Amino acid sequence: MFMGNMLRMVLALCVLSSVVVTSSAQTCRNQTFSNRLFTTCRDLPQLTAYLHWTYDQGSGKLEIAFVHAGITSTNRWVAWAINPRNTLDPAMIGAQALVAIPQSNGGPRVYTSSIASTSTQLEESEISYPVSGLSATYVNNEVTIFATLTLPNDTTSLVHVWQDGSVSGSTPQEHSHETSHQNSKETLNLLSGSSTQVTGNSRQRRRNTHGVINAVSWGILMPTGAIIARYLKVFKSADPAWFYLHIACQASAYIVGISGFGTGLKLGSDSEGVEYDTHRAIAIVLVCLGTLQVFALFLRPNKDHKFRVYWNAYHYLVGYATISLSIANVFKGFDTLENYVGDRYNDWKHAYIGIIGALGGIAVFLEVITWIIVLKRRKSENKLPHGENGVNGYGSRP
Repeated sequence: MFMGNMLRMVLALCVLSSVVVTSSAQTCRNQTFSNRLFTTCRDLPQLTAYLHWTYDQGSGKLEIAFVHAGITSTNRWVAWAINPRNTLDPAMIGAQALVAIPQSNGGPRVYTSSIASTSTQLEESEISYPVSGLSATYVNNEVTIFATLTLPNDTTSLVHVWQDGSVSGSTPQEHSHETSHQNSKETLNLLSGSSTQVTGNSRQRRRNTHGVINAVSWGILMPTGAIIARYLKVFKSADPAWFYLHIACQASAYIVGISGFGTGLKLGSDSEGVEYDTHRAIAIVLVCLGTLQVFALFLRPNKDHKFRVYWNAYHYLVGYATISLSIANVFKGFDTLENYVGDRYNDWKHAYIGIIGALGGIAVFLEVITWIIVLKRRKSENKLPHGENGVNGYGSRP
């Protein structure tokens, strides 16, 4: 009997505790504003943020209050933005932002900023929506931005994004790339209050696929093929196998690399407003150089032809230029991924550095071995009327 009463008491306390915790948890419905009422509110899924709004579809007037809790320092910035391009990936490019920076000597500095690139420092500028009543408060570690925006006629939904970050001096710095920051964006229906949240996207997978394909093809297979051609041919037993291995490696790199180039073009066409000019320009040059190498193979003179020496010079020059640009462009690709995967891009970059470092170490070792063999072979050739080992003592070429 006593144990039964104790169990019922413990159960009652657990239920009461859960009710108290649930009722005390902050939601947008618990938030009120002096002299302001909003018809709809939403607990945003990331960064402890809330959005209140009243929307008149006929006039396009959108009155909002954006609340961001947990801002414990004045060295932070807070922003809420609409992306007129209506794209979630990337939602930041082209976003029209309302920015607030708490000040130690008073209320927050609040202004508008039009975001044109991923390198923005949220400079103050005009935005594409008429704005009135822009103000902000900073109370109890909460920043609240108030504003009324005029949207285009018949707008029913929008893509919005919210962020926070550190401030250096008076200049906003880049926000974190943790998952909560990466996913602080959604498509919001202004009439129903429903939303489409980001839970992972196919375009990011395509970016990753594009990066892996190009890193393996242009960035690994191409240098490996060059190592095979330069160092295996010194061994008589590898002749002519080295040649066919070289062709197989470079042809595979080219074919796979072309598919990677195609995915890059598709990503570029799907990411309006996102420009990586240097990365794209190098990729175009690489495809041109790679195609030249492929066609040059069919124009290769016989090894005894008087023009063979010129063809060899061309082949080496274009080949090594392609490899150098390939490695450089892989690193440019890692830099573009930083805006989407955050610190994980460092892991990928370090892995690639390790692979390239290993290939470089192998090349240095084989270079030493090659010169030892070549010098010994030249000494023996000097005792003969004619060299027996083909061109420069490296063995015969098909």
